[in-house]
Amino acid sequence: MPQRRSQVKNGKNHTLKQKKAIDAAGFEVADWLVYKAESHRLHIVHRISGRTAIILP
Repeated sequence: MPQRRSQVKNGKNHTLKQKKAIDAAGFEVADWLVYKAESHRLHIVHRISGRTAIILP
């Protein structure tokens, strides 16, 4: 049975601009999804672990 995480973030695939920002911040682009995009911040969530991070694009 799969484990359920509390407060699951529904990540979306990233745009090219977001992809460049994630890569520039030192994260592996293939492992992260965007769950909230603001003009001054990018909220990302790890595909497997569910760990979240906030980066400045």
